[in-house]
Amino acid sequence: MTSTAPTLLYIDDDAGLARLVERGLRRHGFEVEHARDGDSGIARLRQGGIDVVALDQHMPGLDGLETLEQIYNLPHGPPVIFVTASQDSQIAITALKAGAADYLVKDTQGEFVAQLHTAVKGAMETARMRKARDDAEAEVHAARDRYAALAAEREVLLREVNHRVGNSLQIIASLLHLQANSSSDDDVKAALTNAMGRVAAVAQVHRRLYTSHDLNSVMLNQYLDALLEDLRRSAEGNRMSRLTLKAEPIEIDPDRAVAIGIIVNELVMNAVKYAYPDGAGPIHVELHSRQNDMELAITDNGVGFQAKQDPRSTGMGQRIVGAMANKLEASIERDPAHSGTRMVLRFQGKDISSKPQAAAGAGPERSRRSLRTAIIAS
Repeated sequence: MTSTAPTLLYIDDDAGLARLVERGLRRHGFEVEHARDGDSGIARLRQGGIDVVALDQHMPGLDGLETLEQIYNLPHGPPVIFVTASQDSQIAITALKAGAADYLVKDTQGEFVAQLHTAVKGAMETARMRKARDDAEAEVHAARDRYAALAAEREVLLREVNHRVGNSLQIIASLLHLQANSSSDDDVKAALTNAMGRVAAVAQVHRRLYTSHDLNSVMLNQYLDALLEDLRRSAEGNRMSRLTLKAEPIEIDPDRAVAIGIIVNELVMNAVKYAYPDGAGPIHVELHSRQNDMELAITDNGVGFQAKQDPRSTGMGQRIVGAMANKLEASIERDPAHSGTRMVLRFQGKDISSKPQAAAGAGPERSRRSLRTAIIAS
């Protein structure tokens, strides 16, 4: 396997010195071409195929510095070794600032050719390393652009998935609502209405994610506001006309938002059923942050413990609330100081922000285990 010899273009009006450079560098495996002035050197460079240039300072027409400037402005111009007979260091500084890779002082006998060979090799190696660096940086930028494009595409797909899942769940909730309205059996109607609320709680999370800028979190106050509006629309008559929400803007991961939404649905529906036997009354949902903890309260001013337990009740709502609270690693208890019923859910806020992925991964299975345990125990 043979490799192409590197080509040096020597730009100098001294033909004799050019022949010395040609003989000296060919012994080291270089091809050498000669240009007598700056204009012809520039014309040859535009044809391509030159790996390195040795450029004399004093020439007719364009001098070395003017020629160097034009070479520097060429696209993908080769490295340039600036050659002069002057001992003035200021010329060297000017040439290097203008873009020369190296600087040599020549002599008329050609003894500088050995130094030129060393300078040429160094300039070519530097150019090779610079090109490798530029290629690597270009690849990094290209990879970053590809990653950004893939991330944007993934976000669009996730939004579309959440949109479709939300729509599908909403259709299911609507079908349950229609079925409940068409049923003449009160037990069946109540069961279907409860199921509809649970499905709507999950559907609202997907709608939140579809319209949110951040697919990894849900604004809990906005989510609860939409969820309660769904409950108001699904209620018979005016039984939820006094259902209110007071919530601070809190960000939470979607998995926990679902659990909180299901808890709110269950406790609100429980208050609707039992708190006001003679009609409608106020039901308040409040969400506050307490340092590193969050507190969610569902309050009514109804009959409290005097409420008669429905003998047909299966206790499924309580078991679901317990399972969802376990998933949140939360405590839920009744406020004994309240005259009606006030259920308070407390859970750690820092876990929401710092460990959403771990919570999302461990929570559903833990919730299913708790739900199974509760059902078996009953």
